Amino acid sequence: MSSELKKQIITAEQAPKAIGPYSQAVKAGHFIYSSGQLGLDPVSGALVTGGVEAETRQALLNLKAVLEAGGSGLDQVIKTTVFLRDMNDFSRMNAVYAEFFTATPPARSTVQVAALPRNGAVEIEAVALIAQQD
Repeated sequence: MSSELKKQIITAEQAPKAIGPYSQAVKAGHFIYSSGQLGLDPVSGALVTGGVEAETRQALLNLKAVLEAGGSGLDQVIKTTVFLRDMNDFSRMNAVYAEFFTATPPARSTVQVAALPRNGAVEIEAVALIAQQD
């Protein structure tokens, strides 16, 4: 197996530590696959206050930190999945999400789930391209 095809674990100090037996993200080939990011404060590990808007903003900041630790960024995201505890929060989540993905937004799926870890309102995962290294 070539080194390009081996998986590499990505860890970002500026994002919350994993709260289970999983990695923040995995690099494989020219892609990064992130785990879902909640609206957790990276220092305290607690959910931020302020509802779905604040949690969405923090989840995306956490996702940004994870992607950057792997040599990518939000501008390289090709697909996200947004998990909402309540689909009635869609428009408020979407307004914050739009602040982060302005020019060329990625493909996205949004689903309502019965519950999220830490009783979060939103969780966001992504697949992103990695800048080619010569």
